[in-house]
Amino acid sequence: MKFWLPGLIAAGVLSACSPGTEQEVREPEAATGFSEKTAATANKYMVAAANKHAVEAGYHVLEKGGSAVDAAVAVQSMLGLVEPQSSGIGGGAFILYWDNNENKLYTIDARETAPQAATEELFLDDKGNPPKWIEAVVGGRSVGTPGVLRGLELAHERWGKSDWSSLFSETVELAEAGFEVSPRLAKLVEMEINPGVKKMPAASSYFFPNGNALKAGDTLKNPEYAKSLSLIAEQGADAFYEGELAEKIVKAVQNSAIEPGVLSLEDLSQYSAKLREPVCNDYREYQVCGMGPPSSGGITTLQTLGVLENFELGKLKPNSEEFVHWFTQASRLAYADRNQWIADPDFVEIPVEAMLDKAYLSSRAETIKKDDMGKAKPGVQLQPAYEQDIAYELPNTSHISIVDAEGNVVSMTTSIEMGFGSTVMTGGFLLNNQLTDFSLAPGDGKEKFANRVEPGKRPRSSMAPTVVLDKEGQQLIHAIGSPGGSRIINYVTQTLVGMLDWNLNVQEAINLGHVTNRNDYTSLEKGRDISELKAALEKRKHDVRVIDLNSGLHGITINSDGTLVGGADPRREGVAKGE
Repeated sequence: MKFWLPGLIAAGVLSACSPGTEQEVREPEAATGFSEKTAATANKYMVAAANKHAVEAGYHVLEKGGSAVDAAVAVQSMLGLVEPQSSGIGGGAFILYWDNNENKLYTIDARETAPQAATEELFLDDKGNPPKWIEAVVGGRSVGTPGVLRGLELAHERWGKSDWSSLFSETVELAEAGFEVSPRLAKLVEMEINPGVKKMPAASSYFFPNGNALKAGDTLKNPEYAKSLSLIAEQGADAFYEGELAEKIVKAVQNSAIEPGVLSLEDLSQYSAKLREPVCNDYREYQVCGMGPPSSGGITTLQTLGVLENFELGKLKPNSEEFVHWFTQASRLAYADRNQWIADPDFVEIPVEAMLDKAYLSSRAETIKKDDMGKAKPGVQLQPAYEQDIAYELPNTSHISIVDAEGNVVSMTTSIEMGFGSTVMTGGFLLNNQLTDFSLAPGDGKEKFANRVEPGKRPRSSMAPTVVLDKEGQQLIHAIGSPGGSRIINYVTQTLVGMLDWNLNVQEAINLGHVTNRNDYTSLEKGRDISELKAALEKRKHDVRVIDLNSGLHGITINSDGTLVGGADPRREGVAKGE
C-alpha cells in the first residue's frame, strides 16, 4: 500500500566535495558516551525526547489532559533552551501525526526555505568556485527561513487541546531561573565543533561567558529566550514571523559579522508550513510510513526495507555478519536512487511510485552478491538519469516521539543542521544553517543539480520520522526517529529491523550496535560488538571503518493491550517517561 503526492519525479542532488574525505570532518555533533538504558513502560501516555527537562515539559502537558501536539510544542520550546546545539525555533522540522479517531496519518513539512533573494550562485566566489563546506556553514548566508513554529502552529490549530499560551510557561520559567548545563552540551562547547561559536559575538558571549567555555553543572540563564517565547505565547507564531522579533532575526542575518545573508522580512511573513501526503509501503506483515520529499528519509528507508524484504532476516541473529552485509548492500542501492532523484517536490519531479514498486525493489535485491558491490548505480528503470550527488548533513538534530491519552501520536524530527547552526544568535536562540543542505554549486552539466539553491525552495533532508502500522493501516504500533545527518536513514531502518524482524522491544532495538553505508563505505560503531565484524566484512571486500556513530533514537511502541513501551538512545541524554 503506497501513498504519495500526485505525479512522478526525476532529479539529481548535490555536492562539491568527494565522499570519504571532507565528509568525515563533518561527522560529529560528536559522541559523548554510551550509557545503558532500559525501556520505560506506561498505560496512558508517554514522551520520549533528548533531554529530561524537555520530557518533563511534555509530560506535564499530557498530565493536564493536553494532546500529543500540545506536548510537542512544549518539548520543542524546552529543547531550544537546554539542547540549543541541535534544534530550536530558529530551525525546521518534519512532523508525523497519527489521528487515532480517524485512523489516519498526516505529515507536516516545516522545512526551511531559501530566501527570495537567494540565487544558485549564493555560495560561489567571484570566480564561480564554491567554498569549503565549513566556511559555508558559519554566518548569515547559510540561514534559511525557519519553519518549525509555523509547523507546530499548523498542527496545534488542527489537533491542539491546550491553550497555546500555556505551552511555553515551563521553558520561560527555566530560562529566567537558569538551568544546569548538561555534560553533553558542555562537552560540545568545549570541543568547539562549530568554529563560528567563538567568532560570532552573541553566541560567543552566551556559550563562552567571560571567554570561558560553559562547564557541566554551570547554571545558565537565557532571559532573551524567555522574552521571545513570552511574545510567541501571547501573540502566536505571528510574533516570530512579523514585528519586533522578525526584525531582530533579519537584522542579525543581514548584519552578520561573518558572511551576511539575504533573509528578509518578506521571507518570514510569507513562510508557510505544508500538509503533505505520507509515503508508505508494506514490509512483511506491517505498513511502514514516513515523510516524503523534500525529506529523503521516508523513501530511502522504505527502499532499504523493500530490498531487505527479499531476505529472511528473521532467521538471522541480530547484527550477524550476513545481516550486516545484506543491510549495507540494500542501503547502497537505496542511497544511489536517493542521490539521483530526491529534492523539493515543488521544484522537481520524483519517480516515487517507481522507487517503491515491489518488483523494482526485488530486482534490486537480486544484484546483491556474496561480496560488497562497490559503488551502486541508480536503477536504470527510473528515468531520466542525472548526475549523482551527495548531501552534507550534520547529525545535530533531535527526535521526539509522543503518545497522548487518546492514542494520538507525534513522531517529529527537528533540526538547526550543524551543531550550533549558523552560529547567528538573536532573541536567545540560534538560527539554522540549512541552506548548506543545498548543493553549494548549481552544477554545470546539461541538467543542473536538482538540489541547487533556488528562491523559496526547501533543501533536501535525511530526517526520517517514522511510524509503523498494522497491515491494514488501522492501528499504530511504533513511532521512531533519530538525528544523525545523512546516517539517520540507516539508524532508523536498522532499528525497524530490530523490532519487526527480531522482535526486540524498542529500547533493545535502539541499543543495537550501529552499521551504516551511504553508498560509500561500511561504518561499524566503535566500542560495540558489531565492530568485531570488521575482518569478516573486509574478506567480503567491504571498505570498513570503525567509528563513533552518534544516533539519538527516541521511540514508543503501543502494544495490542494498549500499554506503552518507550526507548531513549543510550548515546545521548534523552529519556522516555509516561503514566
